[in-house]
Amino acid sequence: MTTTDIGALSDFENGGAKQVILGERTLVVVRIEDDVYVLDDRCSHEDFSLAEGIVDTANCEIECARHGAMFSLKDGSPMSFPATRPVAHYDVAINNGRVELVLS
Repeated sequence: MTTTDIGALSDFENGGAKQVILGERTLVVVRIEDDVYVLDDRCSHEDFSLAEGIVDTANCEIECARHGAMFSLKDGSPMSFPATRPVAHYDVAINNGRVELVLS
């Protein structure tokens, strides 16, 4: 297991989505209070950035701005049509105020 630092917790706005490019991966990072969620930054329905979407903090979901598909931030599973396939989800750890992406 490898971890990669993707920034300070304070770099991520509470309730907001931020695109992070890590090598060949383009990710969307969402902070809800002290929890941070990371998904691939591409809607599985249509190749569109999830970082441009709206975060539903109450349900821990993100909405694709193109067609309204909702995805769980906890595991990337689709929560509404038109999406039927999940997006990749990544585990994170917060150490000393830094957000670390866990890669296996």
